[in-house]
Amino acid sequence: MGLTNKLSRISRRDLFRVAGTYGMSSTLLAAGSFGGAMSLANLASAAESTYERRFSKPAKHTLKFGASGFNARNLLIERAGALEFARDLEARTDGEIRIEFIGDNQICGQLSCVEKTQQGIVDIYAASTQNSAGGAPYLNVLDYAFMFPGRASQYHFLYHPKSQEILRDPLEKRHGLKFLFSHCELRGIQLGLKYKDAPAITKLEQLFGTKNRVTGTQLGRIAMNALNLNPVPVAWEETLDGLKQGLIDGAETWASAVAYANMAPVVSQSVDLKFFCGTEHTSMSAKVFDGLEGYLQDAVMESAYWAQAHVQAANEAALVKTVGFSDPQLPGTVFAEHGVRPAFLPDSEIRMAEEMCSPEFQPQLWEQWRDRLNKWAGGIDTYQEIYTIAREVDKDMKPENVEPRRWWKG
Repeated sequence: MGLTNKLSRISRRDLFRVAGTYGMSSTLLAAGSFGGAMSLANLASAAESTYERRFSKPAKHTLKFGASGFNARNLLIERAGALEFARDLEARTDGEIRIEFIGDNQICGQLSCVEKTQQGIVDIYAASTQNSAGGAPYLNVLDYAFMFPGRASQYHFLYHPKSQEILRDPLEKRHGLKFLFSHCELRGIQLGLKYKDAPAITKLEQLFGTKNRVTGTQLGRIAMNALNLNPVPVAWEETLDGLKQGLIDGAETWASAVAYANMAPVVSQSVDLKFFCGTEHTSMSAKVFDGLEGYLQDAVMESAYWAQAHVQAANEAALVKTVGFSDPQLPGTVFAEHGVRPAFLPDSEIRMAEEMCSPEFQPQLWEQWRDRLNKWAGGIDTYQEIYTIAREVDKDMKPENVEPRRWWKG
């Protein structure tokens, strides 16, 4: 059961009242671990015992965790694992590491969390790698078009020992960030209300010429331009308004982001174009990590591994049971309640898109960025390496069946 349902009887004001007494971190950690729907009294009592347990002894390290748009009502719609990681790390270190969780854009937003971590304002952050690519351009390495054929291949890469050399080490060296774990989806086009009464999208050409919001990723724009999808940079916070007023036709993002960000009321069709990564990741300041004692560093890595495995299973379930990104669609899901229709394009259309924009078929479009990323990675052919790893698992493999591995122990 999602936090949304659990907290449905509790007003925002009451939630903040409990948080005012026991702190937002203790309140959210308590709510997230609760089994069923809760009353205000239940939440207060759970928050109190969580607070007492967390503060039973002084912490050696208190780490600030800035989590862009996540709040108490949406953390279990898109299962990005931020709270689970915090809870597990506190328990694993017996309170020696304490996490101060600050969500809901209160300390940083999708575009600014990365910079605030680099500046030392927060120690850990959660935001999409695509929005974070503005402050950490090496994160573009995940965004070559059609490099990942499915969600299973994304998880397989994140667990792969070579992800250390291809993704994590260059990110740490260049941008001072330790990539811990991520949720995995692939981006499509989320069409606004002007497509509500239009037939379901079945062909790529039906999207040609539409004007769509693009994230902070530079590589995403290359693909969108090649697919005639007219990328318009619109801040995440302003996307809702743009879709509502018809200033843009659609937005490139992924299904559970539509549901968690309350975009479902202004989206009519969720077109599964699968053209590049949608990865809501959690990273930590490498400097802060290096400042921890060795056994606490081990605990951070183990909690990251645990959170990665949790996210892999939980988000796959949530996509079907909470979001409604399936055909047939389950009743009572966010998409079903708001009339959002998932549009799953046939393989032939996905193949056409791939031939129009991927580095495999249109290498000239990617040359400049590919050279730059390869140089930053110490001469590795980043696209080819990730492309090959992504195809070690079957294209149709269920993402929940990917074997979790401790990537740093390769």
